[in-house]
Amino acid sequence: MLYDYDLLIGGGGLAGNCLALALKECGLKIAIIEALSREQLQNSPAGDRALALAAGTVALLDDLGAWQQAKKHAAAIEHIHVSDKGHFGKTRLSAKQQGVEALGYVITARDIESHVAQLVADAGITQICPARIIGLSTSSEAVHVSLHSHQDLPGFKNEEGLNVTARLLVGADGGESTIRKLLEIAQHRTDYGQTALVTTVKTYLPHQNTAYERFTEFGPLAVLPLKKHLASVVWTRSHEQAADLMAYGEKEFMAQLQECFGYRLGELTLAAPRRAFPLTLIRAEQMLAQRTVIIGNAVHQLHPVAGQGFNLGLRDVVQLAQMLKTQQQQGGDIGADDFLQNYAKLRLKDHDRVIHLTDSLVKIFSTPTLSIAAARNLGLTLLDHIPAAKNLLARQAMGLMANLPALDVNN
Repeated sequence: MLYDYDLLIGGGGLAGNCLALALKECGLKIAIIEALSREQLQNSPAGDRALALAAGTVALLDDLGAWQQAKKHAAAIEHIHVSDKGHFGKTRLSAKQQGVEALGYVITARDIESHVAQLVADAGITQICPARIIGLSTSSEAVHVSLHSHQDLPGFKNEEGLNVTARLLVGADGGESTIRKLLEIAQHRTDYGQTALVTTVKTYLPHQNTAYERFTEFGPLAVLPLKKHLASVVWTRSHEQAADLMAYGEKEFMAQLQECFGYRLGELTLAAPRRAFPLTLIRAEQMLAQRTVIIGNAVHQLHPVAGQGFNLGLRDVVQLAQMLKTQQQQGGDIGADDFLQNYAKLRLKDHDRVIHLTDSLVKIFSTPTLSIAAARNLGLTLLDHIPAAKNLLARQAMGLMANLPALDVNN
């Protein structure tokens, strides 16, 4: 049959755009469907959040040609300091000890998203935007997608309806994925009973490119380097504590934050609005349906501890992109069930490992029991003094344990 496109990507965020960039030279006819206009995406409050990019993720972005310019807006993580509030245990990681320029980087979502979106536009990849997916059906031959838009789009008029077909649909449309819902793919949800408070602070002392992960009995506090005297804060508290902290005035809020973090960076002052996000581990029961696969946050939403969410999602992109290129080069069907099953099987191990890691960290370091506190602090101290164990932790932090194929965007 004739298809409008070989590949439809639902979602014009980082995951969807990176997938399109990775496939731009492979001969597939691609279109991205995005519900929001580029202006709406640019002005979204979600753009204020800081992303901790592991070194492995940076290498992948560099392969896409998306890092050289974005790097100008990023802060290198040269040191990682892990501690447990009120206890002696701590572990310190250093880029120099690992023989790398940086253990990772911190960049605001808006800076990296806008740059990647511009690369997609420059590459001439078709964008059906703004348009919402309102229905889909699949068959052994094709996926049929129904769209709605308040605007006339190139090649379509609203009165005609927006209907497109493809050999494969990829759902990269985030945690509230419309594609996942339309496919009726169920989720497993674990409510941590916690809320993340996100903001930016100005530090009296320079942060010296150090990322701090401080565990407390109520949840972790991450302080991540931005510009010389600016740092991103991701502070986890119970829902009730978070509500109180959001209601506090600036002075009282900062006093509480300072008491939790200490004075390693001198006095902290608020430099951006506070935002609150309830934390839940969400995992889809499956990654695929007939001629459809979901990736990134559409499949997994993680607790922010250790900053693994976006890094895991980008590895979904890389694995799928490399497999799609090979399938296309060999003349295979990119929407074939056995092909998609193979992708899901290859990604499952990485998903299981990272989700287990983050879930375990939350539970172990949010338990105030003295025996568990003593054990975890002993573990942190041993990690700090055993080079092999520290190197393993550093490789995990840098995202170098996933064993993904190299990303070649030129074939």
